[in-house]
Amino acid sequence: MDKSQLWQKIKRFEISDPSSAFSFTDRLARENGWTLEYSLRVVLEYKKFMFLICIAEHPCTPSDEVDQAWHLHLLYTESYWDDFCANTIERKIHHGPTKGGSSEKVKYHDLYEKTKQLYLDTFEKQPPSDIWPDTRRRFGWVRFQRVNLHTHWVLKKLKI
Repeated sequence: MDKSQLWQKIKRFEISDPSSAFSFTDRLARENGWTLEYSLRVVLEYKKFMFLICIAEHPCTPSDEVDQAWHLHLLYTESYWDDFCANTIERKIHHGPTKGGSSEKVKYHDLYEKTKQLYLDTFEKQPPSDIWPDTRRRFGWVRFQRVNLHTHWVLKKLKI
């Protein structure tokens, strides 16, 4: 299948079960504290990222937001492995975390830059900066952790 056909198949792919009252994007929004509109944008960027993986000649690295969508999609095992990988893109895409250390840091910084350049070359526009931040910001948030908002208050820090 050519690139155009592949992109159309990925773009049309529906992660959510249409009969589900709580959609994939609803869950993505809730788990990340995002609006539904932002989650829908992240899902489109996730699909673009998966397309880039399919056409790239090098490994690709997602933004954190795109990675959150990928992590959640992996939990929907039938959707991810059967419907998406086997039937839509017709290949397996495994998610491999970093092994840590300074050489891995350099490697992933470089791959993120290459991924964003491939995005620009492929889609002929810069990736949206609120979903694909610059490399320094992308890898500067290493102390991320999930917080139960029913039991904890979270206050956003002021920008200085």
